[in-house]
Amino acid sequence: MSVSLYYDARRADPLTGSETAAVERIVAAHLGSFPYDDEESLFVYADRNDEPEYLLVGSTKMPRDPGRLLPVIAHVLDSLTELRRALGHSEWHVHMDDLDVPWDEGEGYVLPGMRDPDLISELGTV
Repeated sequence: MSVSLYYDARRADPLTGSETAAVERIVAAHLGSFPYDDEESLFVYADRNDEPEYLLVGSTKMPRDPGRLLPVIAHVLDSLTELRRALGHSEWHVHMDDLDVPWDEGEGYVLPGMRDPDLISELGTV
């Protein structure tokens, strides 16, 4: 059984040229700094012509290796935080299967323990 992180942003107005450039820059930076070549990373679907109010839609399959789970979650959520901040006045939905990931104005998208070095280390030994 696999778990995935799903994300989408929508609003009535399409992306501006500067927003499109920001999305491309953020996604490229994310992919360039992603820690695992053999794991699924941030994946933004190319287009949603059938539903034009969607600015972006994507998903990331979570690793089966428990030691990689939290680093992948943190990396993807950090990128989604940056994307949300770049796409003003949009409605976001980020969830891991049926669990909504909360938004915090100060921290962005976070899950409890995702940066806890002891928990990451412990999961790495499972």
